[in-house]
Parts: sequence; C-alpha cells; structure tokens
Amino acid sequence: MSNERPIGFIDSGVGGLTVVKEAMRQLPNEEILYLGDTARCPYGPRPAEQVIEFTWQMTRFLLKKKIKMLVIACNTATAVALAEIKKKVDIPVIGVIQPGSRAALKASDSGRVGIIGTIGTIKSDSYKHELQEKAPETYVSSLACPKFVPIVESNQYNSSVAKKIVSQTLSPLKKEKLDTLILGCTHYPLLRPIIQNVVGQEVTLIDSGAETVSDVSTLLDYFNLNNYDQTAPKAKKFYTTGSPKMFKDIAGQWLDITDLNVTHIDLGGE
Repeated sequence: MSNERPIGFIDSGVGGLTVVKEAMRQLPNEEILYLGDTARCPYGPRPAEQVIEFTWQMTRFLLKKKIKMLVIACNTATAVALAEIKKKVDIPVIGVIQPGSRAALKASDSGRVGIIGTIGTIKSDSYKHELQEKAPETYVSSLACPKFVPIVESNQYNSSVAKKIVSQTLSPLKKEKLDTLILGCTHYPLLRPIIQNVVGQEVTLIDSGAETVSDVSTLLDYFNLNNYDQTAPKAKKFYTTGSPKMFKDIAGQWLDITDLNVTHIDLGGE
C-alpha cells in the first residue's frame, strides 16, 4: 500500500510544473501532489530564513497528505532549505541543483557554463559550488534574472514584453563564450524558446527540473517505492496559496490537461 502513496512537489509558484510535466512523462504510474506558494512568490528576493520557513510550511502540508517522497522543485528553496529538510524528515527528499549541475558538466565541451536564476539562488552560489566541486577547472558565469519569475507567474511568458525583458537581461552573457547554460529556476523553461533565441542555438540549455526527474526515478528504484499498479487512473492534485483560476490557466496550458484539480489553501497560519 505504501508504494501507492503520492510523490509531493513544492515550489514558490507555477515553476515546478515544469518538473511535474517531466514526471508525468517519465513516471506515468505515480500519483502526484503539487503545492505552489503563488501568494508569496517570488522567493528569490526574500531572506534565506523566510524561504526556509515557507519551505517547511509547504513540506508539513504535504507530509500530512502521506507522501512517500518530496521533490523541492524550486531552486531558491533547494539552495537554502534542502539540507535541513533532508535531515529532519523520514522520506527521501530531492532538490533540483545537483541533477542540473551534473547534466551541465556532461553537456559542456568547453567547460564554460552559465547559470541564470533568482537573486537567492545566485547569491547562494550553490550551482557554482556544485559544478566546481565536481570539475574544479569549470569556468562559471552566474546571472540573477529577477524579472523572469513575475513574467511567468502573470502568464505573460509568450508576450512581446517577455521577449524584451529576456533580451535585455541576458545581454551580459553574450560576451562570456558559454557553450552551456543552466536554467537555474524551474520557472525558466516556460521562457525557453525566447532564452534560446537570445543566447543562440549553439548554447545547450539545461533544464534542472527535468534532469531531477531522472534522479527521482533512481530513488524510487533504490528505496523500492515504485507504484506498479497500472489499473487505476493516477490522481494529480494541485494546491495553490494564490488564485486557483490563474494557476489553472497556466498549468492547463503547460501540462495540456483541461480538467485540472486545483484547490486554494492558506499556509499563513501554520
């Protein structure tokens, strides 16, 4: 019975849906519970203590739902809260930074890797540390892109405004001669076509969230937690602290699901 429990995903908003999309593709037998803290998004500019507190609130909410594994599908939360949460809960917990770093090193020929992320993720230096620990000679260029998350959260990721902001923000990277760029925020894959256009087709983009799902799959095997029941349809439940309608609009488009099960919850009192 324990194997039929859901996998929990948490994020500051809708960004972690990019991870869920990949999970639905790679792990069709698994039930998914997703919680996006859209009311308090973005996490990037917030102090680390506050991000840790919010991440714990989301974690406790999903632990009450009897999840069997937790995916912190948010780079900012992974950077500051993963180590602490991993130590204190008794289910496997996985973040997005290690898998993204590993994939970047594999993809890069020149050893020149860029990272774009929120202010919090970039300030933490988590990716740089992870990359240079594995391959000390790697050249790492980091850039905070604080305007990207609000574009995605307001459902403007296909707009001309998005094109203009992405182009202006990423212009410093053009002189860096990078061959690989880590999308160090799970919101950014929704801007992927625009980002690719700006940095050029010769730069390999790494989606840290999608890479994480391969690790989830490995851990399910390792802890013998796979759900092998193929008979019942697998539930996908979504919770948001913000507007369910806004969440539904973005999630519906991105996941290509029309009848999304989205519930508003309030974490403030926890």
